[in-house]
Amino acid sequence: MSAAGASTGGAGVIRVGTRGSALAMAQTTAIANRMGAAAGAEIEIIPITTHGDTSRESLSSLGGTGVFASALREALLNDECDVVVHSFKDLPTKAHPGLVIGATPRRADARDVLCARAGFTLDTLPEGARVGTGSPRRVAQLRARRPDLTVVDIRGNVDTRLGRVAEGDLDAVVLAAAGLGRLGRLDEVASDYLELSGWPTAPGQGALAIEVREGKPDRALATALAAINHVTTQVTTTAERLLLARLEAGCAAPIGATAVVDELVFLTATVYSTDGTRQITSSHAATPDSHSAADLTVAAIDIAERAAAELLGAGAAELAPLGSSL
Repeated sequence: MSAAGASTGGAGVIRVGTRGSALAMAQTTAIANRMGAAAGAEIEIIPITTHGDTSRESLSSLGGTGVFASALREALLNDECDVVVHSFKDLPTKAHPGLVIGATPRRADARDVLCARAGFTLDTLPEGARVGTGSPRRVAQLRARRPDLTVVDIRGNVDTRLGRVAEGDLDAVVLAAAGLGRLGRLDEVASDYLELSGWPTAPGQGALAIEVREGKPDRALATALAAINHVTTQVTTTAERLLLARLEAGCAAPIGATAVVDELVFLTATVYSTDGTRQITSSHAATPDSHSAADLTVAAIDIAERAAAELLGAGAAELAPLGSSL
């Protein structure tokens, strides 16, 4: 496997674009290895720098949605790579002209975790403890659960955030379990797993999206995409992200959503006020005609539409900053 800034590709080579952060490279390399093995193809990793990687502004001030995706998409459209790997929660819900989601690999742990000094949990952190996060959703959830805490807006990669705890500048940070797991650091730093039932995470959290150009892919790429696609993840992320789209909200909005597939397809979603003092929750389920991808997707669309309508009817647009760019 090789790495380069750009490539024209060639027979038997699949060029995979990704952000250049340690986390992005780790998750992309794992997916790319599977693609290469399935297709019998050579893999070339193309690191791409995005505005979200270089800016130190807060996520909300940057606009949130698409801040990590636009440069990757430009590279894909310019034929600098054949696929790009996104963290699904960072990807705008509106389809990009000329591009489609080619595969959705199996989702990792969708939960958030608290990484705190001295092994503190969220409930045992001392009054006034300083907890860092760059996510408006996590800010609202922290203020709802522990209004006595001091919430600090932070940016930076995983090591930078954890370093502020180690140095004593912060008492804790809230991070995604999936990202820490992909870096092999989850057991080392997590002190409290925040369960989805009481702490829903961002739509698509823990999942990856493999984006490709529109049109029929060649045989090697088609084989690779089919090998890594996971239908249950495809269905649950469809439900969560369609809800986000119907609410006209981006990843900077304080919204948590969790979909699951069992006998039913189930979705629960919560919209928070930015200060965490109010929240609205909606839960809906649908019984698919079968467990085929098509029927499961129909059920996912149904519950997302109903949940979004209920949330909007209950005043979600007055509660949170909806109507953002998709």
